Amino acid sequence: MTKDPLIMHQWNPEEYAKHSAAQLVWARELIARLQLRGDESVLDVGSGDGKVTAEIAAAVPRGRVVGLDGSNEMVEFARAHYGNDRFPNLEFVCLDARRIALNYSFDVVFSNAALHWIADHPAILQGVSRVMRRGGRLIFSCGGLGNAAEILHVVQAVTVQDRWRKYFEGFERPYNFYGPDQYLRWLPEAGLSPLRVELVPKDMSQPGAHGLAAWIRTTWLPFTERVPQSEREEMILDMVSEYLSRFPADAAGDVHVKMVRLEVEALKP
Repeated sequence: MTKDPLIMHQWNPEEYAKHSAAQLVWARELIARLQLRGDESVLDVGSGDGKVTAEIAAAVPRGRVVGLDGSNEMVEFARAHYGNDRFPNLEFVCLDARRIALNYSFDVVFSNAALHWIADHPAILQGVSRVMRRGGRLIFSCGGLGNAAEILHVVQAVTVQDRWRKYFEGFERPYNFYGPDQYLRWLPEAGLSPLRVELVPKDMSQPGAHGLAAWIRTTWLPFTERVPQSEREEMILDMVSEYLSRFPADAAGDVHVKMVRLEVEALKP
């Protein structure tokens, strides 16, 4: 397992909000699967800029929603944009997902596009189980085994080029992409009963080279932050150029990145 980089990076919530359309689409697919009645208590683990958490809050007007994130920048942004004046049933807390400690329990624990930043998923599941009510539901989606393999290969090829190699000495793989085998073991160990654990292929579409660059700039912080600010844009452009040389844009000018999501649904008996 690798180090957990989530809290170490300087996230830009405004940029993330602009360049996370695919994550929002996938989150809405998960929310639909919950078939919420409107009175549930929901914990969103890795709530990020807060827009998905706010949609959950709107779906449970008689319930309670807590968004949890390890980035103080993200939490402050979420509070500013989705505060109690707009969503009185919603609050955001800055907390390490590996050490979940809350004084109330939840009917539903939700997470989308966040947990691949953290290596210790058993610790997350143990904490989640502690705050779930009996009969509560868990639904997670994150980068899974094989996720972003093509673009990761391209990005890593750029980092070993003569110009960039010096910045990546001792660099460790920053993402944690697991498969069903691990989760089918970890869920029962945390007192949770698996319902569905599978890898789901997804297509992430970006609007041309500028969209791909913006996505890399916004979310590939483990790579970009190793390079001095004065050179960072040049490295991003090298990554974009290398990717497009191998995987050109389609006829509409959109760039496609193959992704794999690990989707997990479970119950607390």
